[in-house]
Amino acid sequence: MLRLPPLNALRAFEAAARHASFSRAADEIHVTHGAVSRAVRQLEDDLGQPLFRRTTRSVTLTTTGEVYAQEVRVILGRLARATLRARAQGGEGAINLSTLDSFASKWLLPRLRSFRALHPDIDVRLTTADHLVDFVNDDIDIALRYGPGQYPGLESDFLMDEDLFPVCSPDLLSGPHPLERPEDLVHHALIHDVFHLDWKMWLAAAGVEHVDATRGASYESSDLGIMAAVQGDGVALGRSKLVEDDIAAGRLVRPFELALEGNYAYHVVYPPGALETPKIRAFRDWIIAETRG
Repeated sequence: MLRLPPLNALRAFEAAARHASFSRAADEIHVTHGAVSRAVRQLEDDLGQPLFRRTTRSVTLTTTGEVYAQEVRVILGRLARATLRARAQGGEGAINLSTLDSFASKWLLPRLRSFRALHPDIDVRLTTADHLVDFVNDDIDIALRYGPGQYPGLESDFLMDEDLFPVCSPDLLSGPHPLERPEDLVHHALIHDVFHLDWKMWLAAAGVEHVDATRGASYESSDLGIMAAVQGDGVALGRSKLVEDDIAAGRLVRPFELALEGNYAYHVVYPPGALETPKIRAFRDWIIAETRG
């Protein structure tokens, strides 16, 4: 009989070894710092060897830990790919997709019909999350994310970047305080969302000094902020990919031309080896083509 260490302990150890940090490992696998520390200690007790040198501010791998980490990383990678292939065989006509709720509602959902038209045999099972999911444990095949594009242990492809600019209801272009110049924002509420897009930076770029960039309502997600702007509740600093359909439909307008370049971009993210599964490759190829079209 094979004598194996606990899988959770191996996951915690591999993440801690890769990050050289118990705290960052805990963030990655969604547990506490203490849970990672206990898991690594359990593994060390099982092996009868120390894997880390611990100080008050850092952890570093021992010689044994370095060798063990390399082998564990290879084994976990193979296990993850085998698991994905097995799941793909069991769910031939479905793909499990994760993304942000704002991107799903404002950009992805209106376009998914074209994927269904091209691949009527593949059902998309969509879930939303504000963090990068654990592909194996959360049963996710592929994800769409907004960020810097660097996802350790995963593969990603650039989809599109975006600009930031004020948007509002057409009604705010008239009335007692029409939005004609950036200085006119002093008469209107500013709308903020969970990404805390920086009104202060936009106002500074526009040369506006007498508008308080912190005032106004704040919403948990970008799509709620966009809805508030559509209703005429104020002016939102919109992300171009999330507001383009509302602008095209006339529900929102850009009162000013000035736009800031976004710090992040959209990426499609997946585990190594995932593209060996035809349905995952089909979705990845479609989303890339859709953003180029």
